[in-house]
Amino acid sequence: MSKDTGFSITSSKRYSLALFELAEENNLLSQIEDQSLSMLNLINKSDNFCNLIKDPTINQEDLLKVINTIAEKNKFDTLFKNFLNFLIQKRRFFFIESILESFIETCSIKRGELKAELKSAKNLSSDEITKITELLTKNFSSKIKLNYKHDESLIGGLVVQVGSTMVDTSIKNKLQQIENRMIEA
Repeated sequence: MSKDTGFSITSSKRYSLALFELAEENNLLSQIEDQSLSMLNLINKSDNFCNLIKDPTINQEDLLKVINTIAEKNKFDTLFKNFLNFLIQKRRFFFIESILESFIETCSIKRGELKAELKSAKNLSSDEITKITELLTKNFSSKIKLNYKHDESLIGGLVVQVGSTMVDTSIKNKLQQIENRMIEA
C-alpha cells in the first residue's frame, strides 16, 4: 500500500471526526451534514470543480476565493466555511470528498442508521423506495439509510444488501445459479 493511500484514509477519518465533534459541540450537526451533502453534490456534478480540487498546481489563494464564493452563495455556516479554508491552508483539500463522505457516514452511524444498498431491474418510484425502506426498517429494527440504483443488467427482480445480509431475487442471479449447476453436473 502506498503512503498516499494510507494517509488519505487515516486523514479523512480524523478530519471528518474533528468536523463531527465541532458540529456537535455547536449544535450544528444537521446543518453541516446538509452543507456537506451539497458540497459533495457539487463535486459529483461539476467536472470543472472536481478538476480544480484535484489540480496540485492551483494557487491556495485562488482556491480560497473559489471556496469562499461557493460558501457565500450556498449560505454555508461559518464553521463549515472555516473548516474548508483550514483544509486548503493545510493542503488537505485534495481529500475533501473522502472527508465529507466519512463525516456523513459518521453522522449516520451516530443516529443508529444502517446502510442499505438496493438495486432493481426496473426504475422504482419514490413510493416504492419508501415502502421498501419502511419494510427494511421494520425487519432490522433500525433506521435504514437506503442507497438506490437502477441496474438493467439484473434483467428482473431486486438485490438488497443491509450490512452483511444480502437478498438477491434477480433473474441474472438465478441464471448464474443454473449455469453453475450445469457446469458442475
